Amino acid sequence: MWEIEAFAAVRGFIETGGDVLLVIAFVTATMWTLILERLWYFRFGHREAVAKTQSFWNTRADHASWTAHKIRDLLVSRTELKLTDSLAFIRTLVAVCPMLGLLGTVTGMIEVFDVMATGGGNTRGMAAGVSKATLPTMAGMVAAISGMLFSTQLDQFAESQAAGIQDTLDIETEPAED
Repeated sequence: MWEIEAFAAVRGFIETGGDVLLVIAFVTATMWTLILERLWYFRFGHREAVAKTQSFWNTRADHASWTAHKIRDLLVSRTELKLTDSLAFIRTLVAVCPMLGLLGTVTGMIEVFDVMATGGGNTRGMAAGVSKATLPTMAGMVAAISGMLFSTQLDQFAESQAAGIQDTLDIETEPAED
């Protein structure tokens, strides 16, 4: 029974805020899916990727030649790319959320101006337009703030882990000529 009431409340919220809320909800769901995927990777997948990289490096007999250094650079680069996968897209989605909220504001204000242009002092129509202007703005800002907090933490973690990857792969001396 509570499911029906929750669905009716969400439906009423979306009807009050307009169609832009559906777009904001889709962008927010995509953003949070990517954030959760990154958290999952950092928690479980990154350790495995670093272990595989270390294992591959440790099985190599040559750690000092120019070729070995280039292979090491390749391994470090691949691991860093796995770390930063999707982070730029998450930041983009965070930046898009307030813009979508602004789009909702504009569409709601157009409705208010339309009601005002027809005259008659239709306060209910004006109130509906103000709701369509306010709710998407609020939803876009809430989505952006929540995403920004986690996006910043993900960026900092990826940066700190990327700095530590090179330290995990030991090199012996200056690269020798091949």
